Amino acid sequence: MHLDTPKKIGILGGTFDPPHLGHLKLATHFAKVLHLDALLLVPSGEPWQKDFGITPAEIRLQLTEAAGIDLARAFLYLKISTQIGIDRIEIDRAGPSYAIDTAKALRERFRPDVSLTWLMGADSLLNLPTWNSWDQLLSFVNFAVASRPHYEVSEQMGAEIVTLLEKHQCIDADTLEKSPFGRIYLDNSLSVDLSSTELRNQLKSPSRSDIASEHIPSHALEIITNLGLYK
Repeated sequence: MHLDTPKKIGILGGTFDPPHLGHLKLATHFAKVLHLDALLLVPSGEPWQKDFGITPAEIRLQLTEAAGIDLARAFLYLKISTQIGIDRIEIDRAGPSYAIDTAKALRERFRPDVSLTWLMGADSLLNLPTWNSWDQLLSFVNFAVASRPHYEVSEQMGAEIVTLLEKHQCIDADTLEKSPFGRIYLDNSLSVDLSSTELRNQLKSPSRSDIASEHIPSHALEIITNLGLYK
């Protein structure tokens, strides 16, 4: 995908096994709030923190591309001008998929003054100290964090995250637009309670078809059905 000198780029990484409407809601929300010029969906190659049994990377990429079609349609309907790209940077990179490697590579790809913002849910922020070289990430990107039910950030965060927020948190989303990296914005206006792990488990139930149609984007669901995934 060729982007016309974007100034504000969002990065939504994940296993996307499968991509679900929670991913699309989070992407849509921050595309609007942060006035993103572009949004990159980045499926992980080897998700080192996940259990065994993950769907092969090329299939997850295919599912992510399909979900991107639904996301593009939503953007068109909502008159959101953000360009969407599906980036295989982690799939093409050998070894475990670390966010720090992706952040460094994307910072090298785009101009130094481009605002790069990593989009995540509150659970990811709370688990951040388990990430490889997590304390270096804000040297390359911003964080935009969406609230999630059952994850009260202020009550559950450890001392390391408290310190991180004291140093980097901003209260205005506009700050991220003006900052290439180094800022954290906590957004409490969106609450997405859906995880790929829970969804995979639910898809093994007798009510599979109802659950799938309710939570999975239509183009991705078509591939899942055709390949017989998650049974």
